[in-house]
Amino acid sequence: MPSFDLSKPIAIGCDHAGFEYKEMLLSFFTKEGIAYKDHGTYSKDSVDYPDFAHPVASAVEDGDAAFGILLCGSANGVAITANKHQGVRAAICWAEELASLARQHNNANVICVPCRFVEETTAKKMVTLFMNTAFEAGRHQNRVDKIAC
Repeated sequence: MPSFDLSKPIAIGCDHAGFEYKEMLLSFFTKEGIAYKDHGTYSKDSVDYPDFAHPVASAVEDGDAAFGILLCGSANGVAITANKHQGVRAAICWAEELASLARQHNNANVICVPCRFVEETTAKKMVTLFMNTAFEAGRHQNRVDKIAC
């Protein structure tokens, strides 16, 4: 059962290094009937990751998206960019356990996948876990409340 309100679309974006993984995830979402908003990029041509990370983060920040997915080579650039937005908690995940913990302990609302360092099957599993794992709140809520500047 999803932990996010999937009556809203998932915001997804990538740079050229994440394009193939984004296409794979979009195919999965379409097959599963999950709504998404594709913020690009739309090819393997070299692009600047902030041009795609900001629209995804803005959609999450504004409440227009259930959550966000950002894909690039290392995931560092998109995570740094997304975390500039108030209320966005973007987490770099390269293993299934990290995707779960990002939700359980940090109430992350954007998953950032380093496509040059994880297999496509792992990326799909992480996104599925992220989408279906609830925030535990409790002792973690106080910590999350201290994040914003």
